[in-house]
Amino acid sequence: MVRWANIFHILIFSLLLAGCGDNPAEQEWQAYHQQLANDLGHADIERSKPVNIGDFPERSERLIEVAETRDSMLNVYALRECQITSLIAARNNQLGRVAPPSQQWLYERTLWQRLSTCWNSEVPDQLSDEDRTRLRQLTETKTAQLPSVSWNAIFDSSEWVKSFSRASQPFVTDEEAAIANQLDAINYLQQMTDHQFDLNWQQNSSTLENHLKTLQERPLTAEILRALLLASQRLNEANTLLKQSLTQHSEEPSHCLRDGTTPPLAPLTTLANRWLTAVNRLIDAQQVEKPRSIRRYQARWLSLNDPQAPLQQYQRARFKHETLRARFPACANN
Repeated sequence: MVRWANIFHILIFSLLLAGCGDNPAEQEWQAYHQQLANDLGHADIERSKPVNIGDFPERSERLIEVAETRDSMLNVYALRECQITSLIAARNNQLGRVAPPSQQWLYERTLWQRLSTCWNSEVPDQLSDEDRTRLRQLTETKTAQLPSVSWNAIFDSSEWVKSFSRASQPFVTDEEAAIANQLDAINYLQQMTDHQFDLNWQQNSSTLENHLKTLQERPLTAEILRALLLASQRLNEANTLLKQSLTQHSEEPSHCLRDGTTPPLAPLTTLANRWLTAVNRLIDAQQVEKPRSIRRYQARWLSLNDPQAPLQQYQRARFKHETLRARFPACANN
């Protein structure tokens, strides 16, 4: 009984520590608030929990409907010189039908490449009028559908959706190196999008899957957005104390502030700009009319310029904080 009681107490103590420990980014802000309060001869700053990011749009709201193309295998076989029969057969088997969005993307692009190459070769001259018309219509259909397929492949992938997960912690700026591989993954998706109609550009299945695996490792978009929201909240709370101190002393500060205690503000700005620029570039590169839910989410949470988006909220709070701090003299013992 004593042994189980000890284990119970250890578990309770661990849970308490977990609740008090918070995220490293939060700990950094708490330490800064305490230091600022000490410098100003004030009680610790009262902190409120920052808001969470919004829910990523539901699957039905973010995907674009693509009509299924149906034809008999006999008609497909008539176009065998286009080298699409084995490709379509593989797509129609049991494994092909449950393939993840990324593999469906590769299939549709490969199919378009073969159809387009075939249509622009001598093969159509060797076909009957009916088969030539069928080839032309199939090529036009797949050409028109490919941008929507590309969009759905990205926005239906669990790896991409996870990047926006609300179940996340604020990003810690000393993890800057962590975004390098994630940026490589975003850039590869960008290449596939930019070159989707380039017959000479060959996609690579293993490369695509490895990059998607990298994106799945952490919800980086959500982490960065939450870091911006946390920083904005804590800066605004600090700004309130700084303004109160100036007001109490007739705008003439009677306290000094120690340098080097502010959490790194510039690195967060740089990282957020780099990541959000890459994410927005990938979304905007899609040659489709974006679903309304995605447009709203992009403007509210991902925008670099919208005043209500996290980045601009943070920029305003940071500028105001640096302006207020500049009105206080630096302590001589810095």
